[in-house]
Amino acid sequence: MKVLRVSKWTIAAFVLPCLLIYISLVFVPILVSLYSGLLDWNGIGESKFVGLENFRTLLSADPVFWPSVRRTLMFAVFSMAEIPVALFVAILLNRFIKKPNFWVASYFLPVILSVVIIGQLWKTIYNPAAMGGMLNQVLDMLNLHSWTRSWLTEPAIAMNALYFVALWQYLGYHTLIQFTGIQNIPADIYEAARIDGAEGLKADWHITFPMNIPIFKISIVLAFIGSLQAFDMVMVMTGGGPAHATDVISTHMYNMSFLSMKYGYGSAVAVFLVVLCLISTVFINTIFTRLENKFS
Repeated sequence: MKVLRVSKWTIAAFVLPCLLIYISLVFVPILVSLYSGLLDWNGIGESKFVGLENFRTLLSADPVFWPSVRRTLMFAVFSMAEIPVALFVAILLNRFIKKPNFWVASYFLPVILSVVIIGQLWKTIYNPAAMGGMLNQVLDMLNLHSWTRSWLTEPAIAMNALYFVALWQYLGYHTLIQFTGIQNIPADIYEAARIDGAEGLKADWHITFPMNIPIFKISIVLAFIGSLQAFDMVMVMTGGGPAHATDVISTHMYNMSFLSMKYGYGSAVAVFLVVLCLISTVFINTIFTRLENKFS
């Protein structure tokens, strides 16, 4: 058998262009944002270097920032909470449905739709009954008049309405990921466990979940990081309102950068978001590394 030997310079010649593109599209914008966060700048005219003043204002004097961080983290927590549900749905499909591909594709359909379409659809559903809002009309038909709400204009419940839409849209996405992972588990392992008296939920706890931890981790990371970057759905459905009640970090960054023309301050918010994503990724990887070691 002949082994193809390639010099390190040849490998570098092929890898370098992709590496340069990756650096220019990922790391350079981060460094530019970090530098812009040190400026008092509207994004158009002259800039003034103010050092860490933007970050000091961000952390101690911005009444919108910390509530938006809390909502973003809650968004992430709710998104991660649906992963066990997606795993359970995937287990049911794999075990009780003979040809589950149709159902998996059906659950995945909302992910294919544009976020703008999803946002406009649910805005219509959440409308007051007088404006054709389906949810309030159904509640009226069931004589649950006290349950009807202005779902997107009441500060106390608007964010919860957005959480539900996000969970509805991405449940099929994570179900597909978990379903793929479960199908890659050899059937022989379940047959051996059945002989030893382990089947059903007991087999799922001792076989399906431990062997699916790497796939479970992928869903957790995607859900958490994606939620931290949540922007489009919030902007389409509420724009961060009413009275900043649905502002998350990304919408606050957008409002500061492009509506208030505080580009330097918006860049400081962007840097905070990048750091939060990095810390969260390291934290999640650490937890799942320990889980993998425990179940291995």
